[in-house]
Amino acid sequence: MKATWNNATLAHSSDTEVVENNHYFPRDAIDEQYLKPSDTTSFCPWKGTAHYYSIEVDGELNKDAAWYYPEPKPAARQIKGRVAFWRGVEVNG
Repeated sequence: MKATWNNATLAHSSDTEVVENNHYFPRDAIDEQYLKPSDTTSFCPWKGTAHYYSIEVDGELNKDAAWYYPEPKPAARQIKGRVAFWRGVEVNG
C-alpha cells in the first residue's frame, strides 16, 4: 500500500493493518519529513485516544491528516506504533 498527497509519497508498505477501512502503516514505512506534530487528539471508545500530525508538502499544509494511537486499548493493540491517513491523502495498492 502507498499513501500519497500533493505528489509526495508519505508511506509505502506491504505490511498495513486495516481497521475500519483505514490502513495503518508501520512507523518505519513513513517518510517523517512530511509529518508535523499537532496538539489535536480525539477519543474512540474501543481504540483509545488518537493523536494527530499535520502533513506539509512543498509549503502546503494538510491539517491533522494523519493519526496514531500511542497507547491503544487492548482491542486495537495491532495498530500501536502505526499511522493512518485521511483528508485527501490517497491510500491505494
